Amino acid sequence: MKLLRYGPVGAEKPGILDEVGKIRDLSGVVDDISGVVLGDEGLARLRDLDLGALPVVDGDPRIGACVGNVGKFVCIGLNYADHAAESGLDLPAEPVVFFKATSAIMGPNDTVEIPRGSVKTDWEVELGVVIGKHTKYVSEAKALDHVAGYCVVNDLSERDFQLHRSGQWVKGKSADTFGPIGPWLVTRDEIADPQNLPMYLEVNGHRFQNGSTSTMHFSVATVISHLSQFMSLQPGDVISTGTPPGVGMGQNPQVYLKPGDRMELGIDGLGAQRQNVVQG
Repeated sequence: MKLLRYGPVGAEKPGILDEVGKIRDLSGVVDDISGVVLGDEGLARLRDLDLGALPVVDGDPRIGACVGNVGKFVCIGLNYADHAAESGLDLPAEPVVFFKATSAIMGPNDTVEIPRGSVKTDWEVELGVVIGKHTKYVSEAKALDHVAGYCVVNDLSERDFQLHRSGQWVKGKSADTFGPIGPWLVTRDEIADPQNLPMYLEVNGHRFQNGSTSTMHFSVATVISHLSQFMSLQPGDVISTGTPPGVGMGQNPQVYLKPGDRMELGIDGLGAQRQNVVQG
């Protein structure tokens, strides 16, 4: 299934894509794409629906973040060997963990704002993992059973804030609009292998990132298991699993986003995002 949320900011309704790509309104069935809806029973209930009996959403509505009420937005750094190399950093012995503020979350096609004082706003296409059930001390072998689905994430970053403003990376990762997710939450049954998904990102039509989850240093299962040793994961938590090479910081000379730029990014089977860039 491809689940989504649509409508005005702050008033998104749950939806589902039917077999011909039309959005069907789920608001008469569930309140949101969050919480228990993302568990095995909740998703099974949605699979049993007669989509033809659900109202079609007319027009071209705004698509919101594909998950509502996200409790934790957890990110993994330096998870692709070639990206670590372009960053001038060694591969870590275990996953590098940081957080983005949930206030950074927005819809996949909403406008990205360059924060005040920014000189190095950068892009990162990433595979997002949405947790579907309470997860604590889970083994790698069972980790994927705890996944509700997958989505596209643009892990936008302000490199100067991230690397030169003291403390952890959170400062450079959490500006408003720095967390577009979606367009869809694609349930795990539709993704045969999360470690074999081509991905790309373009700025103004130029392809900077052209990678695959096959080159991850730590697999999705490893990341989930690792995180669950240090914190419980809850339904609706989002994990962004790292980016392949081609970020602006890795260019020679370096290239960063500026007002008027337009990004497009996507992952096979998970859809695409398109964002215009403005000064915040």
